[in-house]
Amino acid sequence: MKLRKSKARLIVLSVLVFCFLPGAELISQSIENSKAGEDKKMEWFGKAKLGIFIHWGIYAVNGIDESWSFYNEYLSHEDYLKQVDGFTASNYNPKQWATLIKASGAKYAVITTKHHDGFALWDTKYGDLNIHKTPANRDLIAPLAVELRKEKLKVGLYYSLPDWSYEDYPNMTRNIKRYEDDPQRWQKFLDYYQGQLKELNSMFKPDLYWFDGDWEFGAEKWQAAQVRDFLLESNPGAIINSRLRGYGDYATPEQGIPIVKPIDKYWELCMTMNNSWGYQGNDKDYKTPDQIIRIFVDCISMGGNLLLDIGPKADGTIPAEQVAILEELGRWTNKHKEAIFNSKSGLPAGHFYGPTSLSADRETLYLFLTQKPVHPIVIKGLKNPINRIRIVGEGTKLSHKVVGKAYWSEVPGLLYIDIPVEKLDPQVTVIAIQLKGKIDLYREDGQVIESN
Repeated sequence: MKLRKSKARLIVLSVLVFCFLPGAELISQSIENSKAGEDKKMEWFGKAKLGIFIHWGIYAVNGIDESWSFYNEYLSHEDYLKQVDGFTASNYNPKQWATLIKASGAKYAVITTKHHDGFALWDTKYGDLNIHKTPANRDLIAPLAVELRKEKLKVGLYYSLPDWSYEDYPNMTRNIKRYEDDPQRWQKFLDYYQGQLKELNSMFKPDLYWFDGDWEFGAEKWQAAQVRDFLLESNPGAIINSRLRGYGDYATPEQGIPIVKPIDKYWELCMTMNNSWGYQGNDKDYKTPDQIIRIFVDCISMGGNLLLDIGPKADGTIPAEQVAILEELGRWTNKHKEAIFNSKSGLPAGHFYGPTSLSADRETLYLFLTQKPVHPIVIKGLKNPINRIRIVGEGTKLSHKVVGKAYWSEVPGLLYIDIPVEKLDPQVTVIAIQLKGKIDLYREDGQVIESN
C-alpha cells in the first residue's frame, strides 16, 4: 500500500512539473493539433454510413470458403489452388460494379486485394501467386479503383497480413506449420508482404486500408507501427482499420450488430448478405432487404457504419440475389438520405422504442419505425417545443399530442405521434421531428409536488 501511494505521489508530481515546464504548453497544443488532424481525416468516414465489401478470388470458382477451406483441411492446398484455372473474370465490368455500388447509397467500397490464401488480384511483383496465373491474366483492382473514383466513391483495399500459401510464412494449415522460429525466413516474409503494401500504396493511393488476420501474431512481429508509418508517409489521408494490432483508426465488429453503442468514436460493422463472404452458389440463405435495412439503422442509431458484403462469381458477374438487395437498399437510402448520411447517433435508451438519429445541427430528430405501428408512437423526455413532424421522403405532416405534462413540473409530457398506415414505407418508415433549438432531453429521476 505504501508503495502504491508513493507511486501515486510521484505521478501527480510529474504531472505538475510537466505543466510548468517551458515547453509544456507547446506540447499540449501539438497533441490537440494532432487530434484535430485525425478527426479531419476521419470526417468522410463518419458521414459515409454505408460501404460495400467485395470478396472476390479463386474460391468463387468452386464456391467454397475463402482460404479457410484448405486451412481447416477440408481439402488439400493443392486442390484449392487448382481453382486458378477457372478464374476467368470474363464478364467483369468494373463500371457496372461502381454504378451499382453508387446506386445502393454506399459512399465507399472495399475489395479483397489478397485474402489469407495469398492470391493477389493486382499486378504485383512480389510472389508468384497472382492474377497472371489465371485465365483473367490482368490487373483487376486498377480498373475498379478508377470507376469508383469516377462515381465519387472512396476506395478501400482489403489486405490479409497472413499468407498461408507463401513458402516463408510459418503457418500453412491449422495442423501444419512450416517452421516455429526462423528469423531469416520471417524476414523474407516481412519483405514480401511489406513490399506488396508499398505497391498498393504507390499504385492506388487508397482512401482506406482494411487489414485482416492480425490475430496470428503480435504488433511487434508484424512491425505494425512501421507499416502504419510508411503507409501514411506517402498517403497521409489513408484510414486504417483496427486489425493492425492496435495501430488502426476505427473498430471493426463482424457479423453481429453491437447491442450497446461501442465506446469507439468510429466503428463499422462488416456483414454478409447470406452466410458467406465469397460467392457460394449453394448458399441461398439471404437476408431480406428489410432485415438488412433494420441492421443498418441500428448502426446509424449508434453512430456507426455498415460494410455490406457481396461475393461476385468467378466470371465477374454479381449474383442476381445480391443485385436485387442492393437495388432495394438504394431505393430506401435515396428516399431517406437526410436521416442517414452525415447524421449523428440518436437518443439514449428509454426515450423511444426503436433506432433514431440526429441531424448534424442536432435540431432534427429522426425515428426509424422498424415495426408497423398499431397505435400512435411515443417519445419520452423531450423538452423541446415542436416545429413540425413529417414523414421523410414523402412529406406528409403528422399530428401530435403531449400527454401528462404537469404545469408545476419540469418533467416533459409524453409526445404521441399519429402514424397513417397507408403512408408507411415497404421496409422501414422514417419520421422527422423538427425541433425548436438543439435537442434537449430530460434525464432526471422525476419530481414530486412541493407547492401548488
